[in-house]
Amino acid sequence: MRKVVIPIGPQHPALKEPESFSVTLSGERIMAFSARLGYNHRGIEKACEERTYIQDVYLVERICGICSHAHSTAFVQAVEEIAGLSVPERALYIRTIIAELERIHSHLLWLGVAGHEIGFDTLLMYTWRDREVVMDILAELTGNRVNYGINTIGGVRRNIDASEISDILKAMDILEERTKYYIQLAKEETTLIKRLSCVGILSHEDALSLGAVGPTARASGIPRDTRKDDPYAAYDKLEFKVITDDHCDVYGRTLVRLGELMESYKMIRQALKEMPTGPISVKAPRKIPAGEAFSRYEAPRGEDVHYVKADGTDRPERVKVRAPTLANLQTVAKMLEDRQLADLPIVIAAIDPCFSCTDRLISLREPKKPDKTLAWEDLRAYSIEWYRARGIDFTKVNRKISRRN
Repeated sequence: MRKVVIPIGPQHPALKEPESFSVTLSGERIMAFSARLGYNHRGIEKACEERTYIQDVYLVERICGICSHAHSTAFVQAVEEIAGLSVPERALYIRTIIAELERIHSHLLWLGVAGHEIGFDTLLMYTWRDREVVMDILAELTGNRVNYGINTIGGVRRNIDASEISDILKAMDILEERTKYYIQLAKEETTLIKRLSCVGILSHEDALSLGAVGPTARASGIPRDTRKDDPYAAYDKLEFKVITDDHCDVYGRTLVRLGELMESYKMIRQALKEMPTGPISVKAPRKIPAGEAFSRYEAPRGEDVHYVKADGTDRPERVKVRAPTLANLQTVAKMLEDRQLADLPIVIAAIDPCFSCTDRLISLREPKKPDKTLAWEDLRAYSIEWYRARGIDFTKVNRKISRRN
């Protein structure tokens, strides 16, 4: 049968973010799959080097809205290590509570998106309704529903009082009861089980060799979790289980996330009960002494990594971020081998991708030609000529716009 190459993206109705996929088909069967990054590169790493450490705390939160606390915590942990700061215990507990609330928010959001991708929009409506409960709590604790701004170098910016603790506990009771229903649904609803089972298979061996992280790895039987393997914040003082599953498919990834929701409720209750009194921050120097640090954090999607290098000024010399989607993206091609085209949306969604925090600048090098750095105007001219060679003339588009205005 003749093979056909289908481009999906970078702008496509099925994609929430600009990303480009190339799918080689033989009929309806996928023969090859590739992804190209670089359509949503925002240059945040470079922007961090041009701003102060305090400004960067709020900038790195914008790497991802759903994992904003993950990125800011990973960044401040690295800066605090270089500066030799001892963060107060109460601040570490507050960071942990916000982290687990964010995990609940992320997993409920994913569950709804997964339902939508397989035509189960009732599940989308239910889980996104429940997601409002945790987002209201995050807004109460931090002042924001997204990009919470709770972290600062040396601790946290806001405390948690008795009334807020009461509201959190009430919210955990509500969400735990609803999550029990979703677990029952996942184990008993035959249409859901059949649609997700044996789809997006990633064996234990493939997950290890491809470097999978987070629920993607744990659903292939790998008990890898930074909260246990390299504890940070207050995780070394909390009792919790690393949820794994051996289905090695999208159904297993669903069960792992549902199990992690139940563990998050337990951890938040435990952290609230055992949270010590005392200050919530220590004074940090404006200029961070020379040094470097590597910070790990278990984001909802998997291990998030931040590298920070300081040169003794009030601005970092280098900031490097490796978001979990970058680690998981290469597993998608393996999951889609010899699968039906109809499986593609839910398989991609199963890793809970965030392409905004994954995108990298792509460097194009021509053989036998020396490397050169393009200025902004040169890059713009290169882009116009590149599209013109492919039949798109943006100079005509601009003339039409100017005439219309």
